Amino acid sequence: MTLTIDVELPNDLEKFRLPAAVQQRLERLLDQQDSGIQLSEDERKEAEGLVDLADFLSLLRLRSERLVK
Repeated sequence: MTLTIDVELPNDLEKFRLPAAVQQRLERLLDQQDSGIQLSEDERKEAEGLVDLADFLSLLRLRSERLVK
């Protein structure tokens, strides 16, 4: 199955990034995990979701940059 989505590209491709506060939350969760402190189930799910979102936004940004060139 293929899903096609039309997205209006903003002039500023930097908008395809996590907001600063969300990025900081993700970094705190990953730092906690890296330091050996086990994340709760909810924190683990949150971190996984934020990583997935960051990856998706990066993909959008990269594909948008290709279209602009």
